[in-house]
Amino acid sequence: MRDGFIKVAAVTPEIKVAEPEYNTDSMIKSFDAAAGNGAKIIVFPELSITGYTCADLFLQEVLLRKASEQLLRFAAHTKGTDVLSFVGLPLRFRGELYNVAAAVQDGKILAFIPKRFIPNYSEFYEERWFMSGEMADEEIDFDGRRIPFGSRILFDVDAVSGLSVAAEICEDLWIADSPDIEHSMAGATLIVNLSASDEVIGKGQYRKMLVTGVSAKTVSAYIYADAGEGESSTDLVFGAQNLIAENGLLLAEGKLFEPGITYAEIDIQHLIHDRQRMNTFDAHAVREGYLHIPVSMKREETDLSDRFIDPHPFVPADKKRRHERCEEIFEIQSRGLSKRLQHIGTKTAVIGVSGGLDSTLALLVTARAYDLLGLDHANIQAVTMPAFGTTDRTKGNACLMAEALGTTLKEIPVGEAVNLHFRDIGHDPEVRDVTYENCQARERTQVLMDIANQEGGIVVGTGDMSEMALGWCTYNGDHMSMYAVNVGVPKTLVRHLVQYCADETEDETLRRTLLDVLATPVSPELLPPTGNGEIAQKTEDLVGPYELHDFFLYHCLRWGSEPVKILRLAGAAFDGRNASDGGEDDYSTRVGTYDEAVITKWLRQFYRRFFQQQFKRSCMPDGPKVGSVALSPRGDLRMPSDACVKAWLEELQER
Repeated sequence: MRDGFIKVAAVTPEIKVAEPEYNTDSMIKSFDAAAGNGAKIIVFPELSITGYTCADLFLQEVLLRKASEQLLRFAAHTKGTDVLSFVGLPLRFRGELYNVAAAVQDGKILAFIPKRFIPNYSEFYEERWFMSGEMADEEIDFDGRRIPFGSRILFDVDAVSGLSVAAEICEDLWIADSPDIEHSMAGATLIVNLSASDEVIGKGQYRKMLVTGVSAKTVSAYIYADAGEGESSTDLVFGAQNLIAENGLLLAEGKLFEPGITYAEIDIQHLIHDRQRMNTFDAHAVREGYLHIPVSMKREETDLSDRFIDPHPFVPADKKRRHERCEEIFEIQSRGLSKRLQHIGTKTAVIGVSGGLDSTLALLVTARAYDLLGLDHANIQAVTMPAFGTTDRTKGNACLMAEALGTTLKEIPVGEAVNLHFRDIGHDPEVRDVTYENCQARERTQVLMDIANQEGGIVVGTGDMSEMALGWCTYNGDHMSMYAVNVGVPKTLVRHLVQYCADETEDETLRRTLLDVLATPVSPELLPPTGNGEIAQKTEDLVGPYELHDFFLYHCLRWGSEPVKILRLAGAAFDGRNASDGGEDDYSTRVGTYDEAVITKWLRQFYRRFFQQQFKRSCMPDGPKVGSVALSPRGDLRMPSDACVKAWLEELQER
């Protein structure tokens, strides 16, 4: 269970109503299958031993006795295993009948958790048989033992730090003040629900929204085990919609109307991290009134085969969702810039256009901001500044875009000014080092700033979040602007925003130009082109693949994951399973394949640069936050500029 992962299962066994022995046989078979597949927590449906639709048969002594006998048989079968299981049955306590979940491990019944909320409306009339289980810290005599009986019980698992399990039953989830809120406030990070929920039109989608929504609100994982077709009788049909969610994300879903086992691997570390960073989460924490039962499990490896690791966490794979995400981000960027222009009271924006992805997106965002303000695009000063590394291709694309968008295009070659500066500082132009490169970047920024002064405008920055994370920008060069519209957008997403604009535009010249920009290698173009005029300096050859760095950035900042965990996750995400055979324009599904040595190399590079370059982020310009990961020193990332990276690199030194 390294890195906080635990494999779980929601099971819908084949049952027969009012046949506890048959049902237990089926549950034992499912238990063996799930445990054999590595599941450490297994959840069965509500009243799974007897069946949910027994109706007045719940008042029969035979059925109640058989249910208790079969629970003991099921428990005995688990002897020698450390799997924690939850099974449902009717149980009499102090002369009243309760609908309970029995927690079972290693041959023992650990506790009984009664259903709190008993539905008695529409097709439900459970109050005819069952009492509400609003009680805590009671005990019941069962098979010669005193066993905890109550609705406020947590099972604390020692093998996974922070894993605490609570149980509720069906209707407990559906009410406004559901017990899962109290459970999470008491420390539960995983909530299981034993359910028997019949199907009607639209209920499946609502059920899914309910489970994912509750898991998000409580910052927990949620296992929902649903009854299946064996329960279907008289007026009701049951669909076996097993659901496993984690903090608002649906990890796994059983196919409707098909009983079976649904697996997922839950990341408890993710949940602990989010609760830790949200200072409001435990503002109303429940400190008393809960019984904690320790549960011991062997620390075993999980192979992540039942958990999808997204290689591009910033980019939705689904085309429809990706389109919606791009539109939303584009709107955030343009409205942020329009507010800045409006506040300053200027109609002039100055932007350096290179024909690369970042400046292309910044120009498109600026044009949208002008549309929002009702301003003439001619007030946008698009400045191309060819120097030693500029190619005809990129310069041509920059000019075509500026003209297609109706901006005022200015061409200001900076080579002569840079050569003069080389002479001023005594630098040999044949020495093509960092000075050679950064002098060009700073000269370009000076030109843009001075034009902004002339025109009474502001400089719109073009650098993206990935570049800021790596410090891949020239301090007081392209690092600086009056408003940085791309600073919240990672490089893997920049491409899709440009593609989105190409798909949306009705201007054929602009569309063709944007598509060529997308096909151009990412480069700062600070070194002379090759002999045939092609780009010689390719960014990803120098700093590494951006899809890897964005993956590292997401897991480092969003989840606070350790380097060895990120390495493991990247190995699963980029092992070739996620490669696409889609069309050439489907960038979201083009996933590289990297072995552990390559991933480790670039992960080390990521940490070194991320720590060393914080001083650039400490004084980065304003720019709109667009996602859950952001680098602003005034907002999401309060990081000292001189923090040491040693502890992070030590984890990777033997790899």
